[in-house]
Amino acid sequence: MEHPRSYSVSSSSSYSNHHQLPGSPTLTSQHSLASVPSLNKSQSHHHCLATLRGHTSYISSLTLSGKFLYTGSSDREIRTWNRSQPENSTADTAVLAGNGAVKSLVIQSNKLFSAHQDHKIRVWKISNGSTNNNDRERDRQKYTHLATLPTFGDRASKVLIPKNRVQIRRHKKCTTIKIWRTKDFTCLESVTSAHEDAINAVAVSRDGYVYTGSADKRIRVWRKEEGEKKHTLVETLERHNSGVNALALSSDETLLYSGACDRSVLVWEKLEGSGGKMGLVGALRGHTKSVLCLAVVADLVCSGSADKTIRIWRGVRAQYSCLAVLEGHTGSIKCITAVVDHCNNPSQSQASFLVYSGGLDCDIKVWQILVPLGIIF
Repeated sequence: MEHPRSYSVSSSSSYSNHHQLPGSPTLTSQHSLASVPSLNKSQSHHHCLATLRGHTSYISSLTLSGKFLYTGSSDREIRTWNRSQPENSTADTAVLAGNGAVKSLVIQSNKLFSAHQDHKIRVWKISNGSTNNNDRERDRQKYTHLATLPTFGDRASKVLIPKNRVQIRRHKKCTTIKIWRTKDFTCLESVTSAHEDAINAVAVSRDGYVYTGSADKRIRVWRKEEGEKKHTLVETLERHNSGVNALALSSDETLLYSGACDRSVLVWEKLEGSGGKMGLVGALRGHTKSVLCLAVVADLVCSGSADKTIRIWRGVRAQYSCLAVLEGHTGSIKCITAVVDHCNNPSQSQASFLVYSGGLDCDIKVWQILVPLGIIF
């Protein structure tokens, strides 16, 4: 793939080349993404709208649905926040489940799926807590536990059918991909030994591609071809120097962003006519410690890091610039999500975005990012 003419996107300190993959170019030899001078003059504005407190342990996951923010913590607690007035928001509902951290939260229709450190997924039905005329009570969310995956039947079949018996080891690392049908919570497929080390991140595109990022430094691309029963490996991407922590797809799903312990965000582009294979576009550098989480909204990429900062990148036609560095957390940023802000935009000449971040400091912060609409690339 031909790389665009490029320059460094950051003036941060020089990059260390430890953990280099044998026989592969070092990360510093890869093309950085072109910087856009007009955006480097801090044309965007940002500020922290609110800090939400209520969790007593670090924030490990969060997601948005409608006017609600859902957060999970390392002490197995899930909380719901009404985000209509973030400056006055308090947790409306809390539930305890499983053992250890709530690693991931996903909303589908009126169901909440929570993945836990005890290697189980719990399914909750979400409903309003009250039908009376009290707005606060009407908006309060109620959780009803529907299922825990794998189900007892799934676990029993593993024991009773000889071919399904496996050796259990202590310090087990999850290297398996499981595909579940959400209608009846059936496990349709298990891809065993998908990676050589723990799988830390999964992203799924609308056209059926599955992307997995692992502590083995690799990203793998999977797809189930028409008429086939199982997913097969399309490609393995090996350009990170250390474990991959986060994956995110661009809004049009032509780009994949990966964040890793090597402090970089790599940008991959789907190559036309290649059957889903990806080409490396370049690297976004600026964080001084591991990149732990990523989120995409419109043409903005948000990266959270162990350096306690969030960076907001904007990219158009393979040209990127760091619009803002959000500082305020006192611990590593563990999770992040973002959404277009339709309610708090003070001007028609700029776009407003809301970024939600959770960290090891047990705080959830709500940030507003204002970007001029008239920027020409």
